Amino acid sequence: MSFDPLEAPPLLTADLPGIGGRIKQTPEDFEVEEIPAYEPSGSGDFLYLWMQKRDMGAEYFVRQVAQRLGIAFGEVGTAGLKDRHAVTRQMVSVPARAVNRLNDLAGNGIEVLKVGRHGNKLRPGHLRGNRFHVLIRGAEPRAAELLVPILDRLRRLGFPNFYGGQRFGREGETVLLGLALLKGDEPPFSRDGRKPNLRNPFLKKLAMSAAQAALFNVYLCRRTKDGLLRTVLFGDVMCKLPVGGMFLVEEVAREQERFDNREIVHSGPIFGKKTFPAAGSAADREGAVLQDAGLTLASFKGFGRLAQGTRRHNLAYVADINATVESEGTRLRFTLPPGSYATVLLQEIMKKTIPGDDEES
Repeated sequence: MSFDPLEAPPLLTADLPGIGGRIKQTPEDFEVEEIPAYEPSGSGDFLYLWMQKRDMGAEYFVRQVAQRLGIAFGEVGTAGLKDRHAVTRQMVSVPARAVNRLNDLAGNGIEVLKVGRHGNKLRPGHLRGNRFHVLIRGAEPRAAELLVPILDRLRRLGFPNFYGGQRFGREGETVLLGLALLKGDEPPFSRDGRKPNLRNPFLKKLAMSAAQAALFNVYLCRRTKDGLLRTVLFGDVMCKLPVGGMFLVEEVAREQERFDNREIVHSGPIFGKKTFPAAGSAADREGAVLQDAGLTLASFKGFGRLAQGTRRHNLAYVADINATVESEGTRLRFTLPPGSYATVLLQEIMKKTIPGDDEES
């Protein structure tokens, strides 16, 4: 089967007309607030900074924090990456020795809203989710009417948990770099004709993550198109909801009932040396994606921590989504689990491809 790492994901609500419109006309049109996994304990060797950034990319933000505090880039801890063209609030950890330079942080799009202490560095994934307030400008005049069946279906069924286009870089250049690294090919030139700087650890990590994300998206595209998004397969790797352990499906009927009750959800592969393996027909589907991409599990060896591998929920649930039509446009408020993309949800609502510019979660 053909392999397209940038294939447009199918929509769960494709039969329902969207409201159109535009997002991110100003940074304030797109607000993201991280929901921390825990609050700082009040003591320890790390400062936990509750920070706001405006209209600033994720890597640039981390570099600014490091430069202004006089610490190394790798000493800055974050739970997730956030949108560039947005107003975002998130927790950031830095070594406690930087306390005397906190006054140097504020300014030029960065604010420190609260300071605490904790015993460990903040790591990727240390969050419960993200709250979004999104203003859609220029939507259809019938937006209020069109939204009713779309939001009803999304509340009942969730939506396919695809990675958003911003994961792959402009015109997909980040994912193409990652796939080239996995295949041992010469890295492709960027859009401006330059060779990528693979000595940049952030770029290399982003490229590898983009390749893994593209493989997952292809897997989920095929499963969705085959009508298996809400079907449990023998050998599926299931995850307890909202978070919990993983296990293989042996009794399909029993696990299907638990899936329908939102106790568990099936997962797709983020390929790597530590990926929990599927079995049976589920494993065959996953293996076919690798084969069609010209890769094997051995392709991920030699990249150390950059390609550890894991599983990702195939469905994301969004029970709290609400919309109001205001004079400026249609405003949406919702909460997503860690790693789920607001732009993927918004494409279900707007029925428009949303170009990516940076990581959002």
